[in-house]
Amino acid sequence: MTPAADFTPLRRAVEQFTTLTAADWALLEPHLRIESIQKHALFAEEGKRADTIALVLEGSFRQFYTKDGDERTTYFFFENHLMSAYISCFTGQPSQLTIEALSNGRYIAFPYSVMAALFERSMAWQRFGRRISEYALKGLEDRMVGLLTQSPEERYVALLESNKKKIIERIPQHYIANYLGITPVSLSRIRARVMNVQ
Repeated sequence: MTPAADFTPLRRAVEQFTTLTAADWALLEPHLRIESIQKHALFAEEGKRADTIALVLEGSFRQFYTKDGDERTTYFFFENHLMSAYISCFTGQPSQLTIEALSNGRYIAFPYSVMAALFERSMAWQRFGRRISEYALKGLEDRMVGLLTQSPEERYVALLESNKKKIIERIPQHYIANYLGITPVSLSRIRARVMNVQ
């Protein structure tokens, strides 16, 4: 059995959204496991039902959709990020997105079905479920507004000025371009212009 201390990062992440008593935490802890994943392996796959929530311990991951054979990157996950094909988890429908490991990684995982049952057993877990949904909804709206109202250069500058520096530091340029909705050539031109202004 994995020592309880190994799960501390997950408890810290959850407690950013709600306060847990020892009894609340004990409801989830028996269902936790630490898993490893190889570079380019899939944590979640389009067309397959997802039922896993995870906290990234090591590595970087890319979330994307596929349209007519083209991949559209929408999010990146790094250490201490909660990660899931969440809509597939709670609807029970096949996932519309894929989450790929961009490096070897490790994460703490547990079944969404367990967490859903905890919503009915504990007010603290119910509060966590509501607040994590609100957090995800805000992130989705911020992303949508950026794509609809900002130019590619404005999106790149906003990324530079945001708290998402790990994307710039650790993600290959062609994936950053895909995330911004532009070609790698366009990204190179934008980077050159931004550097000349600074």
